[in-house]
Amino acid sequence: MKKTVQDYIRTIVDFPHEGILFRDVTTLFADPRGFRMCIDQLLHPYAGLEIDKVVGLEARGFILGGAIAHQLSTGFVPIRKKGKLPGAVISQDYTLEYGTAVVEVHDDALASGEKVLVVDDLLATGGTAEAGIRLVEKLGAEVVGCAFIVDLPDLGGRRRIEALGHEVHALCAFHGA
Repeated sequence: MKKTVQDYIRTIVDFPHEGILFRDVTTLFADPRGFRMCIDQLLHPYAGLEIDKVVGLEARGFILGGAIAHQLSTGFVPIRKKGKLPGAVISQDYTLEYGTAVVEVHDDALASGEKVLVVDDLLATGGTAEAGIRLVEKLGAEVVGCAFIVDLPDLGGRRRIEALGHEVHALCAFHGA
């Protein structure tokens, strides 16, 4: 039987706390066939589109973004947690379950009009992805797609990103906690 990307993702019960089913993509990354399948499938909807840069959201989005940028022969731009980038940055706050957080990007990482693909491993509430999109747009670049390995549809992230006018591409979905 042919494996799917979802077959490579393990579920860890009660991590990081009780009642959570953590979807661990490190098992996918560790398998060469699974990882190649993942990158190929993330790229597929964007074949033939003009993409100038790939933006990866901290931290697993860096792994995906680097591989995708390599395949597309484009540049890679990291969006990091506050205080991790040297030099001049712009920031975007976003809401967490209990409080807020901040992500940043170098203020010269993207040029006005550049076409950008935003990638991360998982789409849950959509807060981090929305913050990343807002940073891309603050720099005058255009988001042409948002790609994720896992969608957790019960948490509403897809609806949140689509409400911003952006299409979401996810390789699989897990329902429930």
